[in-house]
Amino acid sequence: MLTKKKKRWDDIPGCSLEAALNVIGGKWKGVFLFHLLDGTMRFNELSRLAQGASPRLIVKQLRELEEDGLVNRKVYAVVPPKVEYSLTEEGHSLHNILHALSEWGDLWVDNHPVEPVTKP
Repeated sequence: MLTKKKKRWDDIPGCSLEAALNVIGGKWKGVFLFHLLDGTMRFNELSRLAQGASPRLIVKQLRELEEDGLVNRKVYAVVPPKVEYSLTEEGHSLHNILHALSEWGDLWVDNHPVEPVTKP
């Protein structure tokens, strides 16, 4: 008997905030979504935003966003391969949330200055 492959969101409890954070949570997902609000981006452009992240992690998070219906992935049959990412209509529905988070982040950073690192 064939079993249906479980989706990542099949085990999310009833809490809507937990469901939302499960979809957009992840170290780079919010960053990718925020920058895709400005339009289509290629993989290398997105990977430059995720400094220090491995290509494997970047691909994983982009694929999860695609699976969750927030990002479109378009592959062009050219050499070298060309892949572009853009937001779906559902992804664009996060516009106000992402901008509010960005504004909150600006205020938080302003109120929590980072101490300069001194070399021994």
